[in-house]
Amino acid sequence: MATVEIQDAAKSFGSTRVIRGVSIDIRDGEFVVLVGPSGCGKSTLLRMIAGLEGIDSGEIRIGGRRVNGLPPKERDIAMVFQNYALYPHLTVADNLAFSLKLRQAPQQEIEQRVAKAAKILGLEPLLARLPKQLSGGQRQRVAMGRAIVRDPQVFLFDEPLSNLDAKLRVQMRTEIRELHQRLKATTVYVTHDQIEAMTMADKIVAMHDGVVEQVGTPLDLYDRPRNVFVASFIGSPAMNLLPVKANGQGVVDNAGNRWTVPGVPTTSGQALTLGVRPEHLRLDDAGLEARVKVVETTGSETHLVADAGGTRLNCVLRERVSVRPGDQVRLGVDSTYLHLFRADSGERLEPAH
Repeated sequence: MATVEIQDAAKSFGSTRVIRGVSIDIRDGEFVVLVGPSGCGKSTLLRMIAGLEGIDSGEIRIGGRRVNGLPPKERDIAMVFQNYALYPHLTVADNLAFSLKLRQAPQQEIEQRVAKAAKILGLEPLLARLPKQLSGGQRQRVAMGRAIVRDPQVFLFDEPLSNLDAKLRVQMRTEIRELHQRLKATTVYVTHDQIEAMTMADKIVAMHDGVVEQVGTPLDLYDRPRNVFVASFIGSPAMNLLPVKANGQGVVDNAGNRWTVPGVPTTSGQALTLGVRPEHLRLDDAGLEARVKVVETTGSETHLVADAGGTRLNCVLRERVSVRPGDQVRLGVDSTYLHLFRADSGERLEPAH
């Protein structure tokens, strides 16, 4: 397998800049997820790694080799697409073998590689079927098998689960992760689903408007988001973000509620954004007053939407509670879980050391 190094890469379509000086280092065997909203440039960046899109400036290296001008077939990568890209007139076995036959590999090698991939992915009973005779999940396995038989340096996945139903997406997430652990393959995976990113990645690259907002482990981005964009995008339900002003030892929101954020230096009157994740709020007789607007029960959790004097708060309780819309409750939070961001730039304020 191989490293992937992207240095100051840029790409424009006409006058529209899609990738703006992106630099990322991906280690050998690492599972890296590019995540962000639609239009952020993540799929374009993946296609640039694959050689399906050109690079305007900067450099891309795979296994230490500069690949800027190389066609896809010379980059030793394998890509799994959102729509599977299977040949409808070929059987599963022939789809798996197609790339090997194209490069005129020996028949014995083709049979061995197809058999190995089929065993890994549980496709052995399906080898004689056509794609139209397969479920969505089975088609996705065939697409992954076609990548495996090539034994590439790097696997590239472009939103491979977006066409599957919710239950099958969860199952396939696990299967792709197990596959990576078995093959130890360098993998770059694109998704707009932050739950996929959190559950699958060794390292997440959060992108927005063609730039990298933050790179780190899933828990790095969750616990220490660099800015308001990352704080709001990573986590479900999203982090509560409240406009506040610094006032003495704490901050005050628009409803007059005071929040204490220990260790973070602020200037009195400074405009800030306070962040608190829904699961860090709790029912607390000493907390701020709020009126319940919506109650959602999932069985294992209770989700509340509450109004605290005009401030809307999402709250996730890990237990079942007897609360109904219209009830008055008090919500508290452990102040160590609060985040402060600059109102102008959105950058996170770090505690003083």
